[in-house]
Amino acid sequence: MRKWFIVILIIVGGQRLFAQNATPNAPVIDSVKAKWGKVKNVNGTKMISSNNIIENIELSNEYSVLVTAIEDAGLTETFKSKGPITFFAPTNQAFEKLPAGELDTLLKPSHKLELNYLITSHAIVGSLSVRDIQRKINSNKGEATFRTIAGTTLTAKIDANRNIVLIDDNGGKSIISKFDIQQSNGMLHIVNAVLVPKSRNI
Repeated sequence: MRKWFIVILIIVGGQRLFAQNATPNAPVIDSVKAKWGKVKNVNGTKMISSNNIIENIELSNEYSVLVTAIEDAGLTETFKSKGPITFFAPTNQAFEKLPAGELDTLLKPSHKLELNYLITSHAIVGSLSVRDIQRKINSNKGEATFRTIAGTTLTAKIDANRNIVLIDDNGGKSIISKFDIQQSNGMLHIVNAVLVPKSRNI
């Protein structure tokens, strides 16, 4: 008896979304919607839209430094909260780009407030997709500014390779390398460098 197998292809939305040319591993691959929410495969880690930001970044060793930094800064409950929050999450490799010894210093209990200031300089109130960011850039003559939870400013531009580049208060640049990872409490984007705010008296 011959058995037949039917393969069903689902095209969501039927339209092309904004894409970036960051790194060979940059694309975030959508999978089908499950009972627990939409699943995205981020470099081998399945992140689920019904999870909050902390629950998802804890799934991958690629963000272990970030998880530790959030805990030491006393921000775990903030990133588990209802939100919504847009979070630009640095990878372990992004933290490695900091000057030698700087991360070790920030992780000391005596520098908790400075670490809190650094991490919250990566977060914006609300849920912003890359399309939202791109629209704001296009409507503001190629440059958009965003106020972070820390009160610092992030400037967004699109470079020659159509990457969205975030510029911190010191002029440091970070590319959004993976994007639109939906969370239960907002939106997660992955960046390839730490965004360093201007120092302040704490």
